[in-house]
Amino acid sequence: MLLELTSDQEFLRDTTAKFLASLAPADILRSLRNDPDGFDREYWRRGADLGWISLLVGDEHGGGSVSGRGLIDLTLIAHEFGRRAAPGPLLPCNIVAAALSASSTHREVLESLLTGASVAAWCTEEALPHGVYDPIGLEIRTDGNGLVLNGVKRPIEAAAQADHLLVAGRTGGGLTQVLVPAGTAGMTITPMRGVDLTRRFARVSFEDVRVPSDMAVGEIGAAAKAIELQLHQALVIQNGETVGAMAAAFDMTVEWAFDRYSFGRPLASYQELKHRFADMKSWLEAAHAIADAAAEAVADQSEEAGELVSVAKAFIGQYGLELIQDCVQIHGGIGVTFEHDLHLFLRRATANRVLLGTPADHRQQVAVYAMEEERAGE
Repeated sequence: MLLELTSDQEFLRDTTAKFLASLAPADILRSLRNDPDGFDREYWRRGADLGWISLLVGDEHGGGSVSGRGLIDLTLIAHEFGRRAAPGPLLPCNIVAAALSASSTHREVLESLLTGASVAAWCTEEALPHGVYDPIGLEIRTDGNGLVLNGVKRPIEAAAQADHLLVAGRTGGGLTQVLVPAGTAGMTITPMRGVDLTRRFARVSFEDVRVPSDMAVGEIGAAAKAIELQLHQALVIQNGETVGAMAAAFDMTVEWAFDRYSFGRPLASYQELKHRFADMKSWLEAAHAIADAAAEAVADQSEEAGELVSVAKAFIGQYGLELIQDCVQIHGGIGVTFEHDLHLFLRRATANRVLLGTPADHRQQVAVYAMEEERAGE
């Protein structure tokens, strides 16, 4: 992304890029199409050794960042994931690890996430009809010394592959988060079909799922602020990944346009394509800028963080897909073949567009912020 990087950040980015180029080339991604997990466990453990899961975790819990600003560092990894359409549950594992670190709970689970020995799913989304900011519907009630969960979450990334699921639900007038071990009685995980070749999503239903009260993450009924921060962090990671996919598709298409000749001239020499490339480049640079601005705001926990992540998701969700679709069209017939790499980035951007709220959902949320600011100024 367009950050002024420190030498340590450059090393983190370059190491991740080289690792992904070596262990997750396009032919490997295609071979994972029918793999039940969508990623290799040893690959994930080696990625964890590079620090993929530690950046939002406090030093006192075995984490740490290279610059002191873990979320900014994590956007560099997310960007490289997007540039490679890389496999692995980067977003859910980081969000769950950050939540466990912030609440100082479940140290053994956190340690296993940091080493890559286990995987976690983040169960907040419920595919609600009016956007990601709708009230959470799943119920978590107290019952003696336990907590009982009832409801449905979908689509949940890596739910079937996870060893633990961090589940958000409503307890009375507040929100609660609970860490539920895989295989807990009453929990049913149903795989869902998706466009991404390597990411796996599922529907998770909870029917009188009972866990001890000490499986709560944070205070019961008081998790609203923590969940809001997690949503913002997740959107920052997702936006960084989509911008990486945009950049990879754009670079690939520019190179193709100079190499491909039509009527004795390279495609890049035609005025119509020059205009389209100019538009695409402006979208890409704007996406870089707004993604960086949102990441900075969330990292600083600024009052503008919520508005900026929604602005970023609305813009990147719309123009990211439009840019990559243009890249496919410029490639012509080869651009729609399975053998070409473009569809890898198109699939990643298409999935990201609808996860954590669509562009329309976030434009609506930006309008809500604008009205609140207007009322506050009266």
